[in-house]
Amino acid sequence: MDELPLLIVDAANVVGSRPDGWWRDRPAATARLRDALTPLAERGRPPELPPPAEVVLVVEGAARDVPGVPQVRVVAADRSGDDTVVALVGAAPQRRRLVVTADRGLRERVRALGAEVYGPRWLRGE
Repeated sequence: MDELPLLIVDAANVVGSRPDGWWRDRPAATARLRDALTPLAERGRPPELPPPAEVVLVVEGAARDVPGVPQVRVVAADRSGDDTVVALVGAAPQRRRLVVTADRGLRERVRALGAEVYGPRWLRGE
């Protein structure tokens, strides 16, 4: 197994998990999430996610054009963000994969592929 864990974040689901006005500007809310994820690449979130980690943010819809940064790779979904997350998990069977989402259907799909699943509150350290 590759030693570098892969953290995949379902942007739409995580952004939508807090009623902080994200609906007024989805791209800006997604960019804030991306920026909040940058320390995880180097520091991880022990004990579940030891450092370093590859961090991937899956975006869709109005947030598709949010660019990546060196610490966070942004993947724009062609259609379904959920399908893109599943494809990323399936493409890396040799790695430890952690997915952040509260979407029940997505949680089941990625668990079936061997991924670990955490909710948005875990990501925020709550």
